[in-house]
Amino acid sequence: MSNTIKIHNFSAGPSILAESALEKSIADIKNFANTGLSILEISHRSKQFEAVMDDTRSLIKDLLGLSDEYDILFLGGGASSQFYQIPMNFLRTKAAYTKTGTWASNAIKQAQGYGETLVLASSEESNFSYIPTGYEIPTDVDYFHCTSNNTIFGTQMKSFPKCEVPLFCDMSSDIFSRNINSLDFDLIYAGAQKNMGPAGVTMVVVKKDLYNKKADRHIPTMLDYKTHADGGSMYNTPPVFPILVSKYNLEWVKEMGGLNGMEIRNNEKANLLYNAIDNSPYFKGTTALDSRSHMNACFVFEEAHIGLEAKFEAACKEAAISGIKGHRSVGGYRASMYNALPLESVQALVNVIETFAS
Repeated sequence: MSNTIKIHNFSAGPSILAESALEKSIADIKNFANTGLSILEISHRSKQFEAVMDDTRSLIKDLLGLSDEYDILFLGGGASSQFYQIPMNFLRTKAAYTKTGTWASNAIKQAQGYGETLVLASSEESNFSYIPTGYEIPTDVDYFHCTSNNTIFGTQMKSFPKCEVPLFCDMSSDIFSRNINSLDFDLIYAGAQKNMGPAGVTMVVVKKDLYNKKADRHIPTMLDYKTHADGGSMYNTPPVFPILVSKYNLEWVKEMGGLNGMEIRNNEKANLLYNAIDNSPYFKGTTALDSRSHMNACFVFEEAHIGLEAKFEAACKEAAISGIKGHRSVGGYRASMYNALPLESVQALVNVIETFAS
């Protein structure tokens, strides 16, 4: 597959996908697994699609280094649905959270409807420009919840706290982008549309012993994690096409060296772009240096150069750069550098930043 013009896709999500994943998915829209049927019309109970489910689960376990103590669930509703599904299932008396951005704030708001919700640390006073550290996690909470990467504000947790309670994490925007010790976590969730696949499916990793720690309240069947674990994520019709595309995208991640390969690749891209921003007389980053996200680089014009936005955006358009406008709630610019974004696209943006003075 090739385009006449190479578009450099910095969209925050849905994001760029591996070219191989697009090519295979397009072929399967016409004829999936030599069935003569489209993946869009195949039965989710067919042996061909059941193989896709099994393969995708195996890929995730392999890439994340997960043991058989964990279930891999494929759910609808986006990561935002997990903001209430988690406390509905597991908040019995009180839970602990950190407040590091918009999505973390939304998760806290939802949890407050199910029990006492402790906010252990927050960076809201500085417009979420850093990741707070140095807090203590109480041992009497049902779980501790954090958000690994904040797309809107461009911050990222560089390490995770050790805690004596179940550790839950929203990894929607940096899942599969770097090495982590997945066995430290009891629950991980992520909307697919950043590094895993297209919008439409949410991956939830659940340690099986959590099912014995459910809250004593009525949990609707469709919102009970055990329902989906027991049904192999097929209690109802799963999001078939997004799961297939995710499988192909994760195969590409594995071919590129797995999480080791992704971390090297993503570090190189982030270092290239942040170096250009830091050395430009026109731009500045918006986050603390030790909290900078390698997925979403946020930057603005220096005060003396505010008013040049239209010229910069025209230069980006001429260079076929797409999707770098900041989130509507904060403004400025945001370059999202998810796994499939090539180094050449980052170099194209760097070229615009470095030559902007002329």
